Amino acid sequence: MDRQGPPGLLPAVHEGDEDAVVRLLRSGADPEEVDEDGQTALYLAAVADAPGLVRLLLAAGADPDRLSRGTDAPLCGAACGGHEQVVRALLGAGAAVDLEEEYGFRALTWAVRLGHAGVVSALLAAGADPDRPGPGGEPPLVAAARRGSPGCVRALLAAGAGARAEALAEARRWAAADVAAELRAGLEAAYGAGPGYRVRRFVAEKGAPTVEVTLVRDGRVVAGDDRQLGHAAIVRELLGRAGEQG
Repeated sequence: MDRQGPPGLLPAVHEGDEDAVVRLLRSGADPEEVDEDGQTALYLAAVADAPGLVRLLLAAGADPDRLSRGTDAPLCGAACGGHEQVVRALLGAGAAVDLEEEYGFRALTWAVRLGHAGVVSALLAAGADPDRPGPGGEPPLVAAARRGSPGCVRALLAAGAGARAEALAEARRWAAADVAAELRAGLEAAYGAGPGYRVRRFVAEKGAPTVEVTLVRDGRVVAGDDRQLGHAAIVRELLGRAGEQG
C-alpha cells in the first residue's frame, strides 16, 4: 500500500512548483505518492521535462525504476519526450538503463524511434545495449535508419551497433521514397482515408528536417506520424564506415 503524507505533492508536481515540493517533502510527503490512476510523482515529473522536480524526488527516496501504473518507466517517459536532462538525472540516480516497460519497450527504443540523438548518446554512454532488438525484433540501427536521424545512427555506430547492411538497405529505401506520401499511406492503412491531411516541416536535428503528416476529420486531428529526412546522409555515413572497415 502506498503511504500518503501531507496532501498536495502531486498537484505541486503538476504545477511544476519546486518550492512547494521541497516544503511538502520536508513535512513528510511520500516521494512515491501516486494519483488515482496509479501514476507516480516521479513519472509525472519525468514526462513533464522537469529535471529540478525529478532530482528533488530522487533525493527524497523515489525509486527511479518504479513503473508508473505498473507499466511505464520514468526513464522511458523521459526518453520518449527527448528530455535529456531528466534522462541524465535518472541515470545518475541509478536507473537501470535497459529496463523494459510494458510490451518490451526500453528507453533506447523510444529515443531511437523518435530521433532524440542526445538522449540516445546519453543512454549508450550509460551502458545501453546498442544491439538489443526492440519489441518487434528490429535492431536499433535499423530503426534509426528508418527514422532518418543521422545523429542517432552515428551514436549507435560509435557504440559498435551491428545490422549495418540491413540499416543501409532501409536508409536507401527511404532516401528514394516520397516520405510524406509514405506517411499518409500508413495513416490510411491504420485509420482509413482522409478526408483531410496536414503536412508540416520543421527542424529538430540540424541537417535532418522533419516532415509530419496528420490525419484530420471534422477539424480534429485523428492521428499523425513523422519522419526525419536524413536518409541520404545516413547512406553516406554507412557506406563510409563500410569503406573504413574494408
